[in-house]
Amino acid sequence: MGPDYGKTFALWREGAAGHWRDYTRHAFVEGLQDGSLPRAAFLRYLIQDYVFLVHFSRAWSLALVKSETLEEMRVCAGTVNALVNYEMSLHVETCAAEGIDEATLFGAAEAVENLAYTRYVIDAGMQGDFLDMMAALTPCVMGYGEIGLLLADSKAEDTPYTEWIATYADPEFQEVCATAGAMIDNAVARRVGDLSTSPRALVLQNRFTTATKLEVGFWQMGLNRK
Repeated sequence: MGPDYGKTFALWREGAAGHWRDYTRHAFVEGLQDGSLPRAAFLRYLIQDYVFLVHFSRAWSLALVKSETLEEMRVCAGTVNALVNYEMSLHVETCAAEGIDEATLFGAAEAVENLAYTRYVIDAGMQGDFLDMMAALTPCVMGYGEIGLLLADSKAEDTPYTEWIATYADPEFQEVCATAGAMIDNAVARRVGDLSTSPRALVLQNRFTTATKLEVGFWQMGLNRK
């Protein structure tokens, strides 16, 4: 059982089966946990993740456009704020300590794995509705929340990635996950009623599962790219 981020997330998480475990227990994550992840691999990931967050923020902004209630608007706007003004700041600070400035981060060439993931999420929003977007966006937000809690409970004392782990285990980030999860539950109830019996269930599950697979590829990119 993972953290409680709402019943819709729990349903999608279960439906993703082994792919969710591949994501949250990836070798990259284990390297963060015990400190064995090479610094070069972490920086490759961090630079690409900064670029990813630029597009991810745009995707959440598109979700704001497709919102139907004030609750949805507030959650989407708050998520964009958290991504742009807080999460991206961690990347900037960490990379600055390694001599990589923000202009270099913003202008970094996107890896193929990054292009695949970010464009998939934006395409889900352009083709589909608010629920399509949530299914595609949720693995990143909730997955990092779950990973943060997992690593905070089991990390090695001398891992150099303590600050990264703390960012996602932090109560404020956990609140973002819980708030988004509650909003998604309300959005599902408003639009389709009982998701488990809705004709849209399979489509939304496929959105979530595909995004989860793309998260696995993103971790692997950090390990593999030279």
